[in-house]
Formats: sequence, structure tokens, C-alpha cells
Amino acid sequence: MTQKKVYIAGAGGMLGEAFYQVFKDDYLIKCTDKDVNANWLSFLDFRDFDKYKQDVEEFKPDYLFHLGAYTDLEFCELNVDDTYLTNTIAVENAVYIANELNIPLLYISTAGIFDGKKELYDDWDQPNPLGHYARSKYMGERYVVEHADRYVVCRAGWMMGGGPDKDKKFINKLIKQLVSGKRDLYIVDDKDGTPTFTVDFAKNAKAIIEKEYWGLYNLVCKGQTSRREVAEELVNIIGLQDKVVFHDVTSEYFKETYFAQRPACERLVNKKLELRELNIMRDWRIALKNYIGLYFSEYLKDKF
Repeated sequence: MTQKKVYIAGAGGMLGEAFYQVFKDDYLIKCTDKDVNANWLSFLDFRDFDKYKQDVEEFKPDYLFHLGAYTDLEFCELNVDDTYLTNTIAVENAVYIANELNIPLLYISTAGIFDGKKELYDDWDQPNPLGHYARSKYMGERYVVEHADRYVVCRAGWMMGGGPDKDKKFINKLIKQLVSGKRDLYIVDDKDGTPTFTVDFAKNAKAIIEKEYWGLYNLVCKGQTSRREVAEELVNIIGLQDKVVFHDVTSEYFKETYFAQRPACERLVNKKLELRELNIMRDWRIALKNYIGLYFSEYLKDKF
């Protein structure tokens, strides 16, 4: 039986690394990004429609995965045109290419597309994006749903993955503070959400695609939580619970650094996957412990 082929565009970040690890043994894959930071990556800027189309057509894949996006909310607020070119227009490029080749498209959306007024969001709740990052991602999501012939859209939550080099999110930021010697952690107490381990995410996306359950899905770890709870769990895993002092602050405390508007609640539930009996995501605490063990054990050795 011939191995199926997957083209993964925008694979240079924390999510791309997980998809590479999860798919590389069962599929022939080609991973591209404008930041070539690994030997399994080749250069492609998917905002260049002609080159994107040519590169995918030459590989002749059975699936197109479009992963890359600008995810720094402050950058997106300050670079609006670049944000929509990257997070929305490039997605339209991907839809056109996938339809032209008659192959399914995987697109990654985000819990950030909701306005945070509800305590929990299922797959059918109506998005209401607050800022340019969220709006650009939601417009990409809508274009896929409305125009792609076959697609899987997966909405991720608070992403964790990639380890010290590729994790630009909450977990690695906290670890860097702890490694630098900080023992007073100031954590916002007005933001709730659902962590999402990139490896678990890629595995569940693989299961959806192989079942050919085309459609739109929430895809996050099990269990609802807050920034404070995640920080406490991380400190416990590392073994610094008796040395760290937590200080509860509101988002106003960090407003100069994190000035982009964020929803108060980004808690998702994988309702459609549960109904399809295909929700293989683990509890976020188990996933966090696994993530630290897999990606940070060497980095943290002899640090404390």
C-alpha cells in the first residue's frame, strides 16, 4: 500500500513540530515555513500564492495542512495589514489550492475568536472576535468552512508545546522566569481557558482526518482552568511549590506589555468529538506533566 502524502505549510512553530513528529512515520510529508529552523523544513512563504501553489502541486499531496499564523496579539494590533495577509488571505490561498487538487484541507483556528462573555463554548457557539488577531483567524475559519470542498477546522485553546526553543506562550515564559531566579510570580486572575498540548492536538487531528469526519471541531485538553491554576500546577511539577509566592493581579497589571484586548474566558469543550466518540484529548494536568517531562527535563536539569 502506497504511503499517503501530507504537505504541511507554516510548520516552523510549536504546532508544526508536533505535527511533524506525529505524522512522519505513517505519511510522506513535506514541511515548509518562511523560518527554516529545522533540517526537516524547507523554505516557503505561503503568502506568495504562486509559489505556494507551485510547491504544493509539485509534491502532489493527499492532504494540505495550513498551520502557520501570526499569534502574537500585540504584533497583530500593530501590523494590521500583515496580519490579514498572513492569517486570512493566505488561508484563502490554501482553500483554492486544496480545491484545485481535490484534497482535504486542515486549518487551525483558535478559542480566541469568542468574546469571553460565556463560561464555556461548544462547537456551535457564535464567535465574536475582539481584536485583529482573533478577527483575522475567524475570517480564515469562515472562508474554509464556506468555500473548501473538504476540510477539518480545529480550534485550539491555550497552546503549550515545542519546548524551550519554540514555545512562545505562557508555560515557557513562566519557566524562563523561574530559571532566572524569580520566586514571586504575578499571575492574572481574570483569564480562564483550556490548555492544549500540541502533541495531543496533532494526534486527535490525525484521528479525525483518518476517520474522514470532515467539519469544524473544538480541540482542547479536557478540564477547564485559569492562568493561576496552570501556573500552580507547573510550579508543583517542577518542585518549587514551597519556594514560589503567587500574587494575584488583574490584566491591567500587564497592560503596557499585553495591551491587545483578550477575552475573559476562552474555555472550550470538545462537544462534537465527544458525540462522535473521538475525543482522545487528555486532561490538561496530565498533558502538562507529560509536556514538561518530554521537552524540558534536560533544559531544567540542575537549574534549581
